[in-house]
Amino acid sequence: MSLYDIPLRTLTGEPTSLAAYRGQAVLVVNVASRCGLTPQYEGLERLQQRYGDRGLTVVGVPCNQFGGQEPGTAEEIGTFCSATYGVTFPMLEKTEVNGAGRHPLYTELTRVADAGGEAGDVQWNFEKFLIGPDGAVVRFRPRTEPEAPELVAAVEERLPAV
Repeated sequence: MSLYDIPLRTLTGEPTSLAAYRGQAVLVVNVASRCGLTPQYEGLERLQQRYGDRGLTVVGVPCNQFGGQEPGTAEEIGTFCSATYGVTFPMLEKTEVNGAGRHPLYTELTRVADAGGEAGDVQWNFEKFLIGPDGAVVRFRPRTEPEAPELVAAVEERLPAV
């Protein structure tokens, strides 16, 4: 099964998938509202604003598996993201990214190794997976800031040809 065919749900519970983004660049990020890395929402939104018209979509995936740092309801998460960080990019429902309940999207994504050659479990909130127009995935660990030179370069390399 392709990453684009995996059934997903929006933060409001509507069925969706990544199919709408086929041929584009997608940055999938597991997010949390009460984490020391939560300010990364600012950089993620700036990436969305800077590259959205050129074929990048950031997709936020709330996850409560790391220190219980995303305890809110879907409505609370949505309100927090829009009111605190002005998030305009799509958000999915709260999802498990590790363990027995790992969502199939993350089953596929966690097979990809990071720059150090390590695949496997998501380490913490704000781990990033950049899916290129060809479906190939590049992985960035949580402490890589959204606007870090290596992440921005990877985004620019994977923007669809105009």
